[in-house]
Amino acid sequence: MCDNLPAHELSPVELATLRDYAADLGVGIELGTVGCEPDHLRQYLSLAKFLGARLVRTLIRAPDETSDPAHAEHCIRAVGNEFRCAGVVLAIENYENQSCIELAALVTRISNPCVAVCLDTVNSLGALETPRQVVGVLGPFVQNLHIKDFSIRRVPSKMGYEVVGCPAGEGKLEIEWILSELRRHGRNPSVILEQWTPWAGSIESTVAMEEEWASRSVSFLQKFD
Repeated sequence: MCDNLPAHELSPVELATLRDYAADLGVGIELGTVGCEPDHLRQYLSLAKFLGARLVRTLIRAPDETSDPAHAEHCIRAVGNEFRCAGVVLAIENYENQSCIELAALVTRISNPCVAVCLDTVNSLGALETPRQVVGVLGPFVQNLHIKDFSIRRVPSKMGYEVVGCPAGEGKLEIEWILSELRRHGRNPSVILEQWTPWAGSIESTVAMEEEWASRSVSFLQKFD
């Protein structure tokens, strides 16, 4: 559950219903948020413990706070031991506002087994970093993996490109290589299928496309299970 459906905005009754429903289905929960202020991360640690989640993903950015690495390091150090004592991983996601080398250096300096990386396979394209570069730098720290396949095509004017989503296994993402490389680093992360589905003219049509893509993607990914 990511920041598009903020868990901290759910009522206690809704949280309990979510926890019990997931348990009945045998579905594990992972939480996602944005920001690194200590009080906010403690709030999500509390939610994780209530929901039985073993991972909280965050991004080092938020509208009301700096994305300065020194500030982020100070904030994460302030709560790192609390996450460690609870057995909950705080996974920092790579994003275009921070190079992979900077993120790897941050996690290395903090040196806490419960402070790790959530590796998104496409986010760092915005920083001119390819998936192979991202895996090469962040691979040793990955606890959670976002598989997001994509294609690159020229815009109609031929003056530029656009990066667009596609079902897993149907684009440029080297999924088999990524999983193999992470195993080489001794990592066996949880995997989230993430999709950049384009607008299909209506919410109903877009949701139908997303469901179709999900089915095709899961069928492809199951061979790696």
